[in-house]
Amino acid sequence: MGGEPKQLLLYKGQTLIRRVTESALALQRGPVVVVLGANREQIIPELAGLPITVIDNPGWSTGQASSLKTGLAALYLTHKDMDGVLVLHTDQPLVSLGLLLHMLDIRSESGKGIIACRYGTQIGVPAIFNRDYITELLQMDGDKSLQWVIVRHRNDCAEVPFEAGSIDLNTKRDVEQFQQAHMQAQ
Repeated sequence: MGGEPKQLLLYKGQTLIRRVTESALALQRGPVVVVLGANREQIIPELAGLPITVIDNPGWSTGQASSLKTGLAALYLTHKDMDGVLVLHTDQPLVSLGLLLHMLDIRSESGKGIIACRYGTQIGVPAIFNRDYITELLQMDGDKSLQWVIVRHRNDCAEVPFEAGSIDLNTKRDVEQFQQAHMQAQ
């Protein structure tokens, strides 16, 4: 990313980290935990004033599973009675409050234990997991994605179409392409 943390990229006048955190808070469904690894000192000011819990993941370089486990452990320590967890990534700029509300509606209507977004041939985050899956999520390691758990339990998963979920800003090229498309759309 050329040294700039992707969490601090701007979209519609907000950093990606602020945008996704405010969307999670707007659901008003429970505590919001933000897991930070690299570039913590640069990112933390973007979260100032928000009623969230920020957790440091010293093992962030080992892969995304360590961040998930760090966040889940923090949630479980403070909210043992939670009935599920919504997992969001910062680098999907087109996730909206409307999408998250729709996912919660699907969760209520379907009775499924996993609600995951489908984009192209992939199924993944944003995703909601019932409490029953937390132990399995905590067993993930390395760069295993949530898709690993989702695929193992396809019969208990409701899919939410979200083609914009394929926009995932992992490289400088991803950002440039997104910015070009966004500028053309305005």
